[in-house]
Amino acid sequence: MRHGKKINHLGRKTAHRKSMLANMACSLIEHKRINTTVAKAKALKQFVEPLITKSKEDTTHNRRIVYSRIRQKEAVAELFRDVAPKVGDRPGGYTRIIKLGNRLGDNADMAMIELVDFNEIYNVDKQPKKKTTRRGRSKKSDADVAPVAAPVADKKAKNEEEE
Repeated sequence: MRHGKKINHLGRKTAHRKSMLANMACSLIEHKRINTTVAKAKALKQFVEPLITKSKEDTTHNRRIVYSRIRQKEAVAELFRDVAPKVGDRPGGYTRIIKLGNRLGDNADMAMIELVDFNEIYNVDKQPKKKTTRRGRSKKSDADVAPVAAPVADKKAKNEEEE
């Protein structure tokens, strides 16, 4: 049974796995999308999303926490300077994994992981959604309802007059 074993070890020792995820996170922050295997993309998503959440509040403490995880000054600077303002109003879900099929050499499942707010193809014609509540339908005033019903009544009256 694998109770409480949340992390995917990816067939690597701890130091190798942490270094690999840190390097992949730096590449993702720099290039905004990278191609990798599905398993690594899922592990990277768990690794990088808390860092992006930390970057939404630009404090020295948060910069030090992020730097201790990814260990590249340029990537930390770009994360806090470019990425954080774009995701400031998003409550989570900063990355998207798109499956690409299998790799030719070893038939591994490939995926593209990208930062959601930096994809212009999906975000071109999307307008911000209205906030809706589930409290019931909106109530229309009597002035809005009356003109719609009135022409039908007028047509019936005209038909009766003609007969």
